[in-house]
Amino acid sequence: MAVPARTCGASWPGPVRTARPWPGRGPQPCPDPRGPASGPARPLLLLLPPLLLLPLLTAPGASAYSFPQQHTMQHWARRLEQEIDGVMRIFGGVQQLREIYKDNRNLFEVQENEPQKLVEKVAGDIESLLDRKVQALKRLADAAENFQKAHRWQDNIKEEDITYYDAKADAELDDPESEDMERGSKTSALRLDFIEDPNFKNKVNYSYTAVQIPTDIYKGSTVILNELNWTEALENVFIENRRQDPTLLWQVFGSATGVTRYYPATPWRAPKKIDLYDVRRRPWYIQGASSPKDMVIIVDVSGSVSGLTLKLMKTSVCEMLDTLSDDDYVNVASFNEKAQPVSCFTHLVQANVRNKKVFKEAVQGMVAKGTTGYKAGFEYAFDQLQNSNITRANCNKMIMMFTDGGEDRVQDVFEKYNWPNRTVRVFTFSVGQHNYDVTPLQWMACTNKGYYFEIPSIGAIRINTQEYLDVLGRPMVLAGKDAKQVQWTNVYEDALGLGLVVTGTLPVFNLTQDGPGEKKNQLILGVMGIDVALNDIKRLTPNYTLGANGYVFAIDLNGYVLLHPNLKPQTTNFREPVTLDFLDAELEDENKEEIRRSMIDGDKGHKQIRTLVKSLDERYIDEVTRNYTWVPIRSTNYSLGLVLPPYSTYYLQANLSDQILQVKLPISKLKDFEFLLPSSFESEGHVFIAPREYCKDLNASDNNTEFLKNFIELMEKVTPDSKQCNNFLLHNLILDTGITQQLVERVWRDQDLNTYSLLAVFAATDGGITRVFPNKAAEDWTENPEPFNASFYRRSLDNHGYIFKPPHQDSLLRPLELENDTVGVLVSTAVELSLGRRTLRPAVVGVKLDLEAWAEKFKVLASNRTRQDQPQKQCGPSSHCEMDCEVNNEDLLCVLIDDGGFLVLSNQNHQWDQVGRFFSEVDANLMLALYNNSFYTRKESYDYQAACAPQPPGNLGAAPRGVFVPTIADFLNLAWWTSAAAWSLFQQLLYGLIYHSWFQADPAEAEGSPETRESSCVMKQTQYYFGSVNASYNAIIDCGNCSRLFHAQRLTNTNLLFVVAEKPLCSQCEAGRLLQKETHCPADGPEQCELVQRPRYRRGPHICFDYNATEDTSDCGRGASFPPSLGVLVSLQLLLLLGLPPRPQPQVHSFAASRRL
Repeated sequence: MAVPARTCGASWPGPVRTARPWPGRGPQPCPDPRGPASGPARPLLLLLPPLLLLPLLTAPGASAYSFPQQHTMQHWARRLEQEIDGVMRIFGGVQQLREIYKDNRNLFEVQENEPQKLVEKVAGDIESLLDRKVQALKRLADAAENFQKAHRWQDNIKEEDITYYDAKADAELDDPESEDMERGSKTSALRLDFIEDPNFKNKVNYSYTAVQIPTDIYKGSTVILNELNWTEALENVFIENRRQDPTLLWQVFGSATGVTRYYPATPWRAPKKIDLYDVRRRPWYIQGASSPKDMVIIVDVSGSVSGLTLKLMKTSVCEMLDTLSDDDYVNVASFNEKAQPVSCFTHLVQANVRNKKVFKEAVQGMVAKGTTGYKAGFEYAFDQLQNSNITRANCNKMIMMFTDGGEDRVQDVFEKYNWPNRTVRVFTFSVGQHNYDVTPLQWMACTNKGYYFEIPSIGAIRINTQEYLDVLGRPMVLAGKDAKQVQWTNVYEDALGLGLVVTGTLPVFNLTQDGPGEKKNQLILGVMGIDVALNDIKRLTPNYTLGANGYVFAIDLNGYVLLHPNLKPQTTNFREPVTLDFLDAELEDENKEEIRRSMIDGDKGHKQIRTLVKSLDERYIDEVTRNYTWVPIRSTNYSLGLVLPPYSTYYLQANLSDQILQVKLPISKLKDFEFLLPSSFESEGHVFIAPREYCKDLNASDNNTEFLKNFIELMEKVTPDSKQCNNFLLHNLILDTGITQQLVERVWRDQDLNTYSLLAVFAATDGGITRVFPNKAAEDWTENPEPFNASFYRRSLDNHGYIFKPPHQDSLLRPLELENDTVGVLVSTAVELSLGRRTLRPAVVGVKLDLEAWAEKFKVLASNRTRQDQPQKQCGPSSHCEMDCEVNNEDLLCVLIDDGGFLVLSNQNHQWDQVGRFFSEVDANLMLALYNNSFYTRKESYDYQAACAPQPPGNLGAAPRGVFVPTIADFLNLAWWTSAAAWSLFQQLLYGLIYHSWFQADPAEAEGSPETRESSCVMKQTQYYFGSVNASYNAIIDCGNCSRLFHAQRLTNTNLLFVVAEKPLCSQCEAGRLLQKETHCPADGPEQCELVQRPRYRRGPHICFDYNATEDTSDCGRGASFPPSLGVLVSLQLLLLLGLPPRPQPQVHSFAASRRL
């Protein structure tokens, strides 16, 4: 039924109606007094108190059905509550299961989780684990410094003098275009045999180390050959370390020359395209090679910067940003006559992944114009570094200037801001081929403790945008033992396949002196690193004793999680760390901000809070109570936390009698084991066992049937007290097998499920058993066999009453197919057990409703009939009747919606296949009304670990962006052939043979990682949960000339909302649609420009080495540009035409001489 259209000047009629308004007939509706809408009309929701609404609902004088009165609908709600409660009491077996536990009290003990003791023990175990790695690191670093000090530099060393295993050799032999294939390898390369090692998830050789050399470094250079020569002695130290600690994983020495030597040997994971791996750009190397940095990058965008030079600058800035870690702070500005930031960031911001992405995108928009104004650029940079009102690193301060050249030395600026203390280092980069005098740029760097670099072409970008780390390492080297402190990194993806790891790092210093009485060498040799897999740390934490919703987590000084059940990156890029903030891993609130701050500060603490948690399937939000306890992990930058719900304070531990344990028989001979055998399933119900690591020799399988088979076979061999098995897990599994079988025997077996339209009954336990009865129902059972990973299980523990879970439906997929009555709705509830004064929830029981049958039952319960076999009440032409959900289903919509806003049941047959969908997709108008009336609250959050399909390139089929393409006239002009533009272009083409499409290729793609298929992205998630309204409401949805009455009421002891509403009659009522599905954030989540204005609390490393009075700053860069030569140009052109790239030469820069080891 519907409210008829108003005529102008008429008053609202009562809701008793006999006809629908037909468009174009009868009185025309009044124009909207609010004027024409600019978009879809937002419904005006009028909450009417029951006493005011009552006259409208019962207007006399009409011979038709009226909208049901409030007390009628409340009566229907009570009938629904009673029916649900009755079924659950009969079939759920909550009370009976409590009695079963008490009857078997002699078979288990109740243990207590003491949060403070637990978290301190785990923190101590992690500290011991990491300390063993620290000792190995120190042995390696000391040995490396001694080996290098004893090494004699050889000027005439040749490739054939060196024997080593080249980790990329196998891949290069398969690649006919590789460097070694082109020129013939002269090294005495080792060919090794490898064995599969599950600890490394790789094939390894424990007798040798492997060497990886970046693609852009010539293996035959004197520097590299000497490096290979002295680092060979590390092999024995690596082997001895593993002998002392067999749990050690990768041991790595990353050299400042770019050489990586690691143990044990394994072939390099060859990418699909060009391998751009360089150890000096790895997160662990950057963190270990220098102290935190405050960096301002200024880029000359004056008109003299040619198109190609500007492109080189843009690429250089992006490469420079990749040398920064989350401990660093940065800003980027462009300058000509004036300086301005390239992005929305107006001050230094943390160099995290998202901020660097903003910079990289903004840099691409730089345009060259105007005149060069070094003064404007430097004044802007110094002002940025002097701003003390923001969070920053407060350690190394530096300015990086990229320019094509100029004559101004801006001495007055340095005198004003930086002299005499010279606390800010200045690094200058001359970019492109030009004939400018570079002396001013050298002077700027040399008089401000920096360094001068030249980037004539693309091949020089990577090497020269990372060499500044050697300068920053000088104070660290000169500090000696004070700087020899182990640091632990953020979480990142291991390049060799270990998965997520953290790395302990220790710098290695050059201890040589050029002669007696000479100054101490101030060069860093490299960084030593040892990996620790996150899985190894997780094994030290309790899991199953904490219950399904208890967990351990750890964070670092940035607030990033090291351990957390929600740390699940969908894609990983080994070039970047995995940085998930604790407040993004959970739903943020003030209490968690306080806990996070206390943990970062290294404090101990305990706090009980009310907070929101997201369900495992990310469809629901629950308000829960949690106890947080935390302590620092000594000797590290980490802090450990423990989260426990109150009901997980206690847990059950099976206590199989001494008689059983003393009988050295296989476990399969135990009394309750027979109920795990498939032969018992027909009478006792199907059993799913959680795929846990019960025994070391148990073969895992994703197929639960196969896993159960493997388990049974193993149990035929092992005894209950076997040392190879986890007795806690094993005994609890056997205990719960027997307890759930007794539930079958006492409750389920004698009941007729069809009488109550049930497809199945089930029980799941903390011990890992899920029993589904009858056996045939297991064919359609789709819940996770691990109860701790099942959404219904975890939500039932966190909520009182009966939790309904409709089948999950994606709006993009086809509707449910109601075939053979197999589609069901789960209803579950936790079993709360009180033993003395100790309360715990060791199990969840429930039923699976037959959707179609219960939809029919729902109609009857929400009707004027008292039972299903009673005839429907008919309303005569002269009588007055209230509508109900059965007789009047053409005019009246009746639905049950769960606490997440998903449809559970409906009286509309055509909506049965939409059960499980967000209700806004079924009736957007009504869902919006429920939301606006506070029946639902919305919670928005961001998933920073999502994976998205790659976006199609926008320049498909076009030439590389920004690359200068000469015209025919240029080729015919001799002057052009001798110009800097031609020289630069030829160099670009030459390096392009190695660095294909550098200007447009994604680094992830170049390295052949999974990001070529999908990439990490940010997804916005929206969930709905019950608001503060608990009462029964009647309301009108007023949307112009069409109104709808509706009634909504929460069903007691359930997560359901009962809604009765008039069916929509006018399309006018189609207002805005609430969205629940996950959506992609093109801007990578919340606006970064706003977030940096309120940065989260963090602390940098407690050590800083940015100054030493004995530092020698005379080595500050004396590079010389290569003047264009017609002879060289002709030679290059011939080589390009013949397709024969020249023999690579070592990079020419001032550090080459200093690298004589």
